[in-house]
Amino acid sequence: MATVTFDTLELVDRLKAAGFQVGQAEEVVRVIAKAQDELVTKRDLQIELAPLKWGMAVTVGGVITIILKSFFPH
Repeated sequence: MATVTFDTLELVDRLKAAGFQVGQAEEVVRVIAKAQDELVTKRDLQIELAPLKWGMAVTVGGVITIILKSFFPH
């Protein structure tokens, strides 16, 4: 999955400046850092969806073949 790089110390400092307690600011940064491990990028989705696209293309091709055979039997 994707990794977003950010300055955790700067974020802690900004949260403290905004009124967070030190422990709260550090916990928020921990949660954000952990959540970034689960981010999905557009590229990740493209890789995951590629087999589905091919499967859909094969299925549509099969359906078209069946329809054409019903109109033009030999």
